[in-house]
Amino acid sequence: MNKDKLIEELKRDEGVELRPYKCSAGFLTLGVGRNIEERGITMDESDYLLANDITICEEEATRVFKWFADLTDVRQRAIINMIFNLGLTKLLNFKKFLGAMEEGDYETAGKEMLDSRWAKQVGNRADRLEQMIING
Repeated sequence: MNKDKLIEELKRDEGVELRPYKCSAGFLTLGVGRNIEERGITMDESDYLLANDITICEEEATRVFKWFADLTDVRQRAIINMIFNLGLTKLLNFKKFLGAMEEGDYETAGKEMLDSRWAKQVGNRADRLEQMIING
């Protein structure tokens, strides 16, 4: 079977939607007719999406924070974790935290990240990330 031809035909017939939508049968659907309510995704697909999302977060951090490349691996992972969770736009509101990060004052940065509504919402995650920032 010519799978390339079949893919072309299915894309034409099903369409390609990069955001979830309700199909004509009322199911939440994504991509080329993927019924994500009944079929879901595989672990490999989940890992693939996660890897793509991490790459996007890392590119954003590198582009926006000139100091990001000079951080230790541990601190870079903490920043990317925050971008992944909050989104870059919301992280940019953490002005005191980011100012302390830029200055290399990781003790203050850790305190500032915990002094937020976000830290209360995510609980232990914020505590772990604070320790990653402080201890590097």
